[in-house]
Amino acid sequence: MSDKILILNGPNLNMLGTREPGIYGMTTLRDIEQQCIKKGKELKLEVDFRQTNHEGELIEWIQKASGEVSGIIINPASYSHTSIGTADALSAVGLPVIEVHISNIFARETFRHHSYVSPVASGIICGLGPNGYILALNALRELI
Repeated sequence: MSDKILILNGPNLNMLGTREPGIYGMTTLRDIEQQCIKKGKELKLEVDFRQTNHEGELIEWIQKASGEVSGIIINPASYSHTSIGTADALSAVGLPVIEVHISNIFARETFRHHSYVSPVASGIICGLGPNGYILALNALRELI
């Protein structure tokens, strides 16, 4: 298996840079993707970076990752708090998973304090802004 990493992003993250900049900042998802690709090259990781607003598509990407990638970084966004299916898919593929959140979900509304993904993740990074993705790449490099 190659050292290919799948970075998945859930709903509304395509609106980064314009959506609630007081919470999420001005960095766009495209900016984050470019930073991840650059860091991936430094770490000798091939980065496959994706975003969807559709839960079924996210789950299909996770299922297809088995045997194709060495690990997954996921910002499930609101699916963290609602999608047992996403958590089940991540558990089923048996890959190292790092869960990332740009904002500190524990400093926000109470409903955001629970994540279905966290129990199946190898680690969680939240509240460190877009840099969380870079930290996740470093962590995943160590795990694989």
